[in-house]
Amino acid sequence: MNRRLTTSFIIALLVSGVFTLWLSTKVSKKNGVAPPPAKSQYVAAAANLQANQVIRAENLRLIDWPASVPLNGAFGNPTALIGRIVLYPLSEGEPILERQLSSPGSGIGITAKIPNGMRLIALRTDEVVGVAGFLLPGTHVDVLVTLHTSSSPDPLTFTVLQDAEVLSAGQKTEPDPEGKATISTVVTLLVKPEDAERVVLASNQGSVHFVLRNGVDREEYKGPPALLAQLSGIAPPAPVKMAPKPPELLVVKTYSVETILGKTQKMDDFQ
Repeated sequence: MNRRLTTSFIIALLVSGVFTLWLSTKVSKKNGVAPPPAKSQYVAAAANLQANQVIRAENLRLIDWPASVPLNGAFGNPTALIGRIVLYPLSEGEPILERQLSSPGSGIGITAKIPNGMRLIALRTDEVVGVAGFLLPGTHVDVLVTLHTSSSPDPLTFTVLQDAEVLSAGQKTEPDPEGKATISTVVTLLVKPEDAERVVLASNQGSVHFVLRNGVDREEYKGPPALLAQLSGIAPPAPVKMAPKPPELLVVKTYSVETILGKTQKMDDFQ
């Protein structure tokens, strides 16, 4: 009798479990419960990486990422990143993107940050010229020069370079985390080759100053140069035109010679 009850109890449990599983499946389908989302794997930093650091195998790991939100420029194979140089600091677990790395074979240090076709130029600065030390890496500036020209007796100031990126201030290639000003004697700008020629020529002809820009301001200034006479609000005097000198007349001098022969006197003129 006990065996029969035990067998019946086990059968009832099995039937109850099967029915519960079937019922939960039906309810899930009815409520529209979606399967877990698909995932992709991307290469991320295994620890904090600093700017200009060379990536090694131990610096990398794979992380799961929603396949519905792809990352442009991300890597799925860690081998492709070994030996590349980090341009900007990366946090642990942050996916590594192509734009955060230097080009293969571009070198180590600040040269890795120079895009193809661009150049670095260093200009001397001080606390005044350097906008009180706020020329930090990553800021954008205009370069002004004051000089004398043959067409104007007064000095004039004009913009020789616009919207140039500061790549380093002194030896610092990264801005201060707290945004503190830093006095540097040399500022390095990222410019085009033709702009580098203009800046070098201007710095050798007159005094150079930097003008700090808003980080998102890319508008080009097209105004005329500033003249010294404009500071007083008085227009510079118009140049005085001198009347041409009349041609000099040729003056012919004559000489008179008196000749006396006995009682005879004679006067002859000679030129």
